[in-house]
Amino acid sequence: MKSCQIAANNSGLKENELDNLLNIAKSAALKGGASLIKNFGKIKTIKCKGTAGDLVTNADIECENIILEYLDKKTPTISILAEESGYKLKDGELKWCIDPLDGTTNYAHGYPFFATSIGLIWNNCPILGAISIPYLNEIYYASPEHGSFCNGEKINVTKTNSLSDSLLVTGFAYDRRELLDNNYSEFCWLTHRTHGVRRGGAAAVDLAFVASGRVDGYWERGLAKWDMAAGVPIVEMAGGVVSNYPHGDFDLENGRILACNPHIRDELIKELDKVIPLTAESYGGK
Repeated sequence: MKSCQIAANNSGLKENELDNLLNIAKSAALKGGASLIKNFGKIKTIKCKGTAGDLVTNADIECENIILEYLDKKTPTISILAEESGYKLKDGELKWCIDPLDGTTNYAHGYPFFATSIGLIWNNCPILGAISIPYLNEIYYASPEHGSFCNGEKINVTKTNSLSDSLLVTGFAYDRRELLDNNYSEFCWLTHRTHGVRRGGAAAVDLAFVASGRVDGYWERGLAKWDMAAGVPIVEMAGGVVSNYPHGDFDLENGRILACNPHIRDELIKELDKVIPLTAESYGGK
């Protein structure tokens, strides 16, 4: 059974409650996406949150406020974890995980690869989610009761059964300049063993593209809960598998994820295991 199905069963939520919460997640994601499109190319402020490249704009803040107001009204008893404003804690194990603008650096540069991501978790396990990719006019969503969809059409992961025939996507954490564990070696290794590896710059979009079959697999590290919470159930209910890497079950806390079609999972993990970590000297460090 998929992890999102297990979490949903353990949460005690009934089918009609899950349906209602999914509709709320979809509406929140669409409201966020509309706000982002309204402000795209019209940014007023850009600030660095501390680590080089970790940006926040007025569009992030405005979008998050719209989503928070909506969720507070529709689900006043459910806790919220939002990227920019932090926690709003309530009683119970249910929690919304919100990324109002996944791909802020892209957005700030006018690069149209960004999303609004709304995930619902129970006891730190994703249950359902919705991802709006407004520049493409696409809304992805999934729940254990119904499967995964994009704009109302059922979606599925690919059936590619060989890593050498696959197209992958990955990303690099904001602290990549400070850490040798920065995914550079893995990127090069798998680029030479697949049809290619793309770097989009928005984890939610990457997960949506795995679910819809645009790419065969995705791995990354250094992610936050809000980067993954919506995408995990969308991938799982589209027939994909989600785990930690190089080994272990998926854990929302540790920031590492591997998501792909089930046919290439073992081979992908095996190749990731082979990667030799960088040294400082290997790319000009001291």
